[in-house]
Amino acid sequence: MKLSDLKIGVCKTITRVGGEGSLRHRLLEMGIIPGTKIEITKKAPLGDPIQIHIRGYELSIRKDDANYIEVGD
Repeated sequence: MKLSDLKIGVCKTITRVGGEGSLRHRLLEMGIIPGTKIEITKKAPLGDPIQIHIRGYELSIRKDDANYIEVGD
């Protein structure tokens, strides 16, 4: 399941971070790494951007970037 498909308030574990080059590197630098718990806290009215809670802080990412993040139980 993609991170962008999650509902607000659902907590899942990151299973895979896709993308290539600088995009993947940027996501990993922000702490979005496999095995980390992640929760959607807010979504903009049109769905972009998405605010997530990860590693004790809030982070906003674009919906396009969230499509590269796969989550599971």
